[in-house]
Amino acid sequence: MRDLVVGAIMRNATNVNLFSSLGPTAEEICRQAERILASEEFHAPQRGRNFLEFVVNETLAGRSGFLKAFTIANVVFGREASFDPQNDPVVRIEAGRIRKALERYYLVAGQADEVIITMPKGGYVPHFEYVRDAAMAPPLNEPENARIADLAHQAHPLPEAHPPTLPAGRGRGIALPAIFVLLLLALVSALFIARGVPVRAPPPAASVPTVAVEVFAESSSVDSRADIARGLRDDIIGQLAQRDKVIVVADPPTGDRAVAADYALQGNIQMDGSRLRSVARLVRQRDGVVIWADNFDADFRAQNKLGIQANVARQIAGAIAQPHGAIFQAEPAMIARSGLKADQNAEACSRAYDSYLQTMTAQSHGVVRECLRQATQRNPDNATSWALLSLVYLDEVRFRYRLGTPSSAEPLELANASAQRAASLAPDNTRVLRAVMLVNFFRGDIDKALAAGTAAYAADPDDVEVAGEYGLRLAMSGKWQSGCELVSIAFDKNVGPRGYYAGGMAMCAFMRGDIEAAEQWSRISDLDFNPMRHLALLSILGAAGKMAEAKLEQDWLLANAPALMTNIRQEISLRLQRLEDQEKVFAGLRAAGVAVDLPSGG
Repeated sequence: MRDLVVGAIMRNATNVNLFSSLGPTAEEICRQAERILASEEFHAPQRGRNFLEFVVNETLAGRSGFLKAFTIANVVFGREASFDPQNDPVVRIEAGRIRKALERYYLVAGQADEVIITMPKGGYVPHFEYVRDAAMAPPLNEPENARIADLAHQAHPLPEAHPPTLPAGRGRGIALPAIFVLLLLALVSALFIARGVPVRAPPPAASVPTVAVEVFAESSSVDSRADIARGLRDDIIGQLAQRDKVIVVADPPTGDRAVAADYALQGNIQMDGSRLRSVARLVRQRDGVVIWADNFDADFRAQNKLGIQANVARQIAGAIAQPHGAIFQAEPAMIARSGLKADQNAEACSRAYDSYLQTMTAQSHGVVRECLRQATQRNPDNATSWALLSLVYLDEVRFRYRLGTPSSAEPLELANASAQRAASLAPDNTRVLRAVMLVNFFRGDIDKALAAGTAAYAADPDDVEVAGEYGLRLAMSGKWQSGCELVSIAFDKNVGPRGYYAGGMAMCAFMRGDIEAAEQWSRISDLDFNPMRHLALLSILGAAGKMAEAKLEQDWLLANAPALMTNIRQEISLRLQRLEDQEKVFAGLRAAGVAVDLPSGG
């Protein structure tokens, strides 16, 4: 029946060219959805697969108008009628995962597929189009869209038809009864909605860096080695495709790479018996500077090929593309000169925050705080902006002696309110969880802080920033062994604020009584700007009996952070939760001649 309807429409169409440029047929869409759901390269959990199957079926059935968070939560996730999408972002979170899984699928396994399925941000209605339409067909302007749709609707009486659905039985087996729909209108809508939506290799936003992942070279022509090189590259592409802050380019145009990507990830594979070494480097395209390089070793006796590829790919992607990764440390701090405009978007503010962490001056702090504050006003549902704003407020407490902020309860209150807002929007986001962890730690709610840290680390154990901060909170809560292990791992990854982690390692050594190692770690921490680092080193030197060197640290503190010297007990107790840990620091300071027990000066 449906084929007859389509045939009649095609025969009666007044403009054959119009209908020959329509998007994929319902059968083609169903076959493509089945291909995606059956692919191992579609990295989505079962409920994510159920989600995609549901929205595709509903759209083909003409019910796309009902694809709201409430409906999806009830049908796919089994939530009760009392479900509130404003307080429970489960649908938004799963939709984001599906978008990343689809992007990975088309980058890795679906490059030759003719039908593209996407789920544009801002809703849950999938879009369908041919690859050739996305690449070749010029977009129709809005007046043409409206005119053609109106003509198509008026010129042809449209019989009702049953659209196909995906076969039931996969996963939870969502079986969706077909209903009568207006087939031509659905097809025309698919065309007009899909027109202009970039599907493959969208032009990058100016603020998002692009990375071309080149084919890893092999040191010989052994087939297994070539397989590993190709597999590793595919896994790296998949990992980078899941990162919001970079755009990955799988196959940049030959001879025009500087236009295609800002950075090139290059590497090679070497074998020695059962041992494998992957050498990777990140090259800035405009000047050929190698901004990052590292080796990754593995042994086939301890792990299989697929496990090795996945593990190395995660490490490489994290090293270059996480917030403190090589890409975001490569450029000079962009806000040191107040380079942000008042109307910057959330992404620009997020990158500005990453640059601010490298400078952390009073000026850059004020610029980023205002940028994020305005970003949350313009888009109050952006969880990342709220999380970063929370951390910026918290810095006025954590680093107030460096930033020159006055002692006040207000920044911590603002930080807590911002973190709560972020958590209400995206409770599973690692940056949100990190903000919740830090704010609650400095509020003294250690149980809540560590619960958030545990969730963040479980969500992304390869995020060095999360591992390092979580490790420090564990350690300073008195769980020194487990906490220091995580800090050590973060330091060894050679990514992010290594000086900050080295400072944490100094405290780890100090607490276990290794004063010599504590001094060495403190001196390599490269945090000369941070008064708290100087205070810690002063205590270490006092415990070591190095009075002359301790005097130099004390003089620096009196000259650069005199208020800290009258608030020592308060500042140490803010960071170290156990009295016995605090007392070790105080004992070292007293040995250096510091009067710790003076009343706090505000």
